[in-house]
Amino acid sequence: MSYQESTTGDARLDALADGLTGHFGALACTVSTAPKEVTLVVPRQELRKVAGVLRDHEDFRCEQLIDVCGVDYAAYGRSEWATTDASHTGFGRGVERGIELAETDDPERFAVVYHLLSVTHNRRLRLRVYAGAPQPMVDSVVGIWSSAAWFEREAFDLFGILFEDHPDLRRILTDYGFVGHPFRKDFPLSGQVEMRYDPEQARVVYEPVSIEPRTLVPRVIRAEGRSAASPDSADA
Repeated sequence: MSYQESTTGDARLDALADGLTGHFGALACTVSTAPKEVTLVVPRQELRKVAGVLRDHEDFRCEQLIDVCGVDYAAYGRSEWATTDASHTGFGRGVERGIELAETDDPERFAVVYHLLSVTHNRRLRLRVYAGAPQPMVDSVVGIWSSAAWFEREAFDLFGILFEDHPDLRRILTDYGFVGHPFRKDFPLSGQVEMRYDPEQARVVYEPVSIEPRTLVPRVIRAEGRSAASPDSADA
């Protein structure tokens, strides 16, 4: 990408951010333009109103909803593994267990993120809504973008976020009798139960999980560009 193209792209993002601030600033919405994408944070009580304007207003024309996902911000920004001060070679990376998670009644622990596309203006917009507490819930946007139907069911299944007025809110990935929501940070990595076929009973039975919990993928936060500045990469 040339400098001119990059500058033009930044100017378009700034113009979009200014337009969002002008339309929704009075609704206590906030706008940011990092990193290289505009994010609009909307109070949950204003979601449907803002979503309708984003779809229909000539300044935005966000005709397509690309994705909806849930987010659990428990332990956000806190790493289990000491990588910043650890050596770049060997096994000197210490691990600290027992990071305290945010309480379920934290109104900003859970959020719903929407990725919108304007075909008319050829640009994207990220929309974020905090789902509240103690039971996270936001309005459904199926009536505005029909593609939200399955995405919202997925967020409900994996994070336990409810979508008010959804036409068919039920699990979509886990079993009908599944207990809990597997993408929540406080859900055990080994799960709650395991199932097997019992030949004596001639049916599938559920039992308490027998796998010992262990860290398979450590939670690591890496500073941008740290690898490029490491002695190993310099020697290479």
